[in-house]
Amino acid sequence: MAIWNLGSINADMVYSVPHLPGPGETLAADDLSRFLGGKGANMSVAAARAGSHVCHIGAVGPDGGWAIERLMEYGVDTRHIEQVATATGHAIIAVDRGGENMILLYPGANQVISGDGISVALTAAQTGDTLLLQNETNAQAATAALGARMGLRVCYAAAPFDADAVKAVLPHLDFLILNAVEAEQLADATGYGPEALPVRDVIVTLGAKGARHFDTNTGETRLFPAIPVTSVDTTGAGDTFTGYVLAGLDRGLPMAQSIMQATRAAAIMVTRHGTADVIPDLKDVQEFRPD
Repeated sequence: MAIWNLGSINADMVYSVPHLPGPGETLAADDLSRFLGGKGANMSVAAARAGSHVCHIGAVGPDGGWAIERLMEYGVDTRHIEQVATATGHAIIAVDRGGENMILLYPGANQVISGDGISVALTAAQTGDTLLLQNETNAQAATAALGARMGLRVCYAAAPFDADAVKAVLPHLDFLILNAVEAEQLADATGYGPEALPVRDVIVTLGAKGARHFDTNTGETRLFPAIPVTSVDTTGAGDTFTGYVLAGLDRGLPMAQSIMQATRAAAIMVTRHGTADVIPDLKDVQEFRPD
């Protein structure tokens, strides 16, 4: 089996700051690091490090060769990443001393991925493979519809949140992952809470409280508590969780075991500074012993 990820690829410029800046404030940073990022790239790396075969579908600009090489180093299949004329996407990330962050995003090449390239990539997918999408690329709805017609398990990570984008893919989804604020926003837009959405599996992440899984076929709901750790940087933790959940399911693990493994991976992630480059591998997760 395989995971096909139509996902963003960014250069993440991470600034360590004393506190998150307010409107009109000029703030000196304590440190600067560049990481491979983008929600799509983060999820691809997480799923690959969790043991799945991951094929990334995306685009970078003339300045993005380093990102493709980095993804290859981390075990991601990069044959379906285009090089286009538009600059590679990038994010400016400020992280305060408590681990909270704020992000300024430039989409760049992530918004000019060719529909033909997506279609050609998915000709190699097989029934039962997973198709993953997030709201940082173009062509989401068309790709979700194609994946559903092909019999793929279509999963959507609803971030950055936009109600219209979610509603466009909703008829084609088997799996939806979103956080508590996004779940409230989607309920306001659709009139449906997570338990009533027309999607088989819904996970609502709850930050330090863990995650809740909704099986809308059976009506069963289960809370998975977070693992208490000292957080230094929450950037990429949700992406790590998503990649690990889908990799677990791709490898045949039950939903509960997949979520518990993803919870451990996310707990490790928030103790590290960075994004895709510091996502834990499966050995890290299996050997993790929280304090």
